[in-house]
Amino acid sequence: MTDTARPPAAEAPAGRAAGRGLRPDPARWRDFSLVPVIFVLGVVGFVVSPAFLTRDNLVGVIQQSTELGLLVLAEALVLISGRMDLSLESTIGLAPVVALWLVMPAHGARFAGLELFPAWTAIPLCLAVGAAIGAANGFLIIGLRVNGFIATLGMLTMLRGLQLGLSEGRSIGNVPASFAYPGSADWLGVPAAVWLCPALFALGGAALGYLRHGRALYAIGGNPEAARAAGIRADRITWTVLTLGGMLAAFAGILYTGHYGAVSASQGSGWIFQVFAAAVIGGISLKGGRGTLFGALTGVLTLQLVINVMTLGGVPPLWTQFLNGLIIIVALVISRFTSGEKQD
Repeated sequence: MTDTARPPAAEAPAGRAAGRGLRPDPARWRDFSLVPVIFVLGVVGFVVSPAFLTRDNLVGVIQQSTELGLLVLAEALVLISGRMDLSLESTIGLAPVVALWLVMPAHGARFAGLELFPAWTAIPLCLAVGAAIGAANGFLIIGLRVNGFIATLGMLTMLRGLQLGLSEGRSIGNVPASFAYPGSADWLGVPAAVWLCPALFALGGAALGYLRHGRALYAIGGNPEAARAAGIRADRITWTVLTLGGMLAAFAGILYTGHYGAVSASQGSGWIFQVFAAAVIGGISLKGGRGTLFGALTGVLTLQLVINVMTLGGVPPLWTQFLNGLIIIVALVISRFTSGEKQD
């Protein structure tokens, strides 16, 4: 009698699982933890200046987020795989310089190039340079097993020096129209970069969520040995992600060049701190295996809105760094309690 009255063993776990499904899961809301911060910044921006909510201002904020956003996208993918890449800061500047050096005329311009390739090849060459830098990082980290932080820090310094040497420390203007097009064109009345950056985030998010190799990144970042034991080619996938990160940084350099009409001599300098800040406050773990690209994107928007609100409020530039750091700490605290998880 007792045996028949007891529910089958298989039903008990199912019941408990159903019970758990009824309770709110804080981790599900982690991706949206910065949304309240963005909303508050929007209210503050409107109070500070009615110009904040104008179309031109909001489109400008989004466009200014695109170059940094692509670096954050690249870094987020690398961090999820359990690695880090500091050289992205220099890749955004060096890749366009090398591409223009290979295609621009040798005479009659302020910047003397080699004119080895036609002008229309500048974009493919720039992406190839970014991929080569990422592959070189992969060789150092995966092939030679050196410390990734030190290797990419050394690469950052070397690439920055190479950029200054090739450009002679000057900005490069009069870039080919085909090279400037992605960063300067308007599609449907808004800058093309405003469409391209979210599209790349969406593609990255879909790859992480639905592709086998994308899902494998979380396994590799969470526990690389277990991932290898499960048959995942961790080294090959990580090397590929580092190469892809270099290409994304190079594409960010293309957008930046088209946006401002020139390659700045200091292009990307100091950006790596903002890149890591946006990724971390967006929920990307520095230990790997956790975080989403949507969260990283909200981190980018948070930082750019802070800068925009301070500009509209007439805050002296000398206070920008202090207030930027303050908002990062506040955003981290809010993210900590809305997500319900410790941040390590």
